[in-house]
Amino acid sequence: MKKETKIMITKDGPILVLGGLPIDKQIIGIGKDDEPEKWIKGEKISDGQCSLCRCGESKNKPFCDGTHAKIGFDGMETASRESFDKQAQVMDGPTLKLKDVTPLCAAARFCHRGGGTWELTHHSDNQEARELAIEEACNCPSGRLVEYDKKTGKVIEKEFEKSISLIEDPQNRVSGPIWLKGEIPIESSDGKTYEVRNRVTLCRCGKSENKPFCDGSHIEAGFDDGDESLK
Repeated sequence: MKKETKIMITKDGPILVLGGLPIDKQIIGIGKDDEPEKWIKGEKISDGQCSLCRCGESKNKPFCDGTHAKIGFDGMETASRESFDKQAQVMDGPTLKLKDVTPLCAAARFCHRGGGTWELTHHSDNQEARELAIEEACNCPSGRLVEYDKKTGKVIEKEFEKSISLIEDPQNRVSGPIWLKGEIPIESSDGKTYEVRNRVTLCRCGKSENKPFCDGSHIEAGFDDGDESLK
């Protein structure tokens, strides 16, 4: 039988990857406008079950080495348990509807080009603006931004295989969150399951105020897992 693949958040401890999922690095690629434009595939990290550090202090990053217990890491989960739709602010454009849950922002900044995803959505009767709005929203690793086609009512999403990526941000010289793709279930430390979504980002610097999800705090914290792309 195929093993169940899921993520478990342990109380004040690491993130357990169960069932075996491919883990790689994904690097934020900067375009000619000096803004994030594309994802660059990095090195492969693992294929099996493992424990990923979420206190930010492991000497064996990205894996846990037990440091959380030594430093008294407070990993209390403070994120809302409400669904994405219940939390979302909605912006109507001519051909697109944008849903936005700001507490999920992982500060990847793919939403900045061309005036920003919100402005592009507002002008989505222009084909170029529409296409860029969709591209930007789909590149948002946390799923903070999600575009819907107003004509069909259907969500516009990339199709992902179940996989995990560790984000690296050379522009800010920091390591970013853990990016879960392909509707991977996340079980909280109290045994409940968060809403299953196509893409989410989990904190690995230990500083997020929206645990277990990333809130962009890794940038201010200067979090660095030692990746070569940051040098």
